[in-house]
Amino acid sequence: MEQRLSMVSLGVESLERASKFYAAMGFAPAGCSDEHIVFYQLKGIALALYPRDLLAEDAQVPAEGSGFSGITLAYNVREREEADSVLAQAKAAGGTVVKPAQEVFWGGYSGYFADPDGHLWEVCWNPFFPIAEDGSIIVPESLK
Repeated sequence: MEQRLSMVSLGVESLERASKFYAAMGFAPAGCSDEHIVFYQLKGIALALYPRDLLAEDAQVPAEGSGFSGITLAYNVREREEADSVLAQAKAAGGTVVKPAQEVFWGGYSGYFADPDGHLWEVCWNPFFPIAEDGSIIVPESLK
C-alpha cells in the first residue's frame, strides 16, 4: 500500500443540507455529483458526501452512533489570523464552533468546528508545518 490517502467520505443525514454547508464554505461540487452523492476535488484528495445509512450499509456496520468518532479532519491555514476567519465562516454557513481558536501547548493556534452532521474539523495554524503554494502541507523531517 502506498503512503497516501485518496478520498474521505462523510456520512450525512441530509445530502442537501450538507452540500449547502460545504458550498457556503467555498467547496464546488465535481461534475459527476448527482442527487445521490456529492464529490469535491480537493488538492491531492477527494471529499465525498453520501447518506450516512447507505455509507454504513456499504461498509456493513451499524449506522447508529454518537459522540466522538475518533477522527477529525484538519484544515491548516497559512496565517494565524486566518484560523479565526475560517471558524467564523463555518458558523455563518450553519456549522458549530466547538472550540474557538486559541494558542495551543505545542506553539500553534487552533480551534474546531462541526459541520451540520457533527463531523469535526480542526482549523489550525502550525508554524512548523508550512503550506506549499499548491495548498499541500509540508511535514518536516524534524520538529527541532
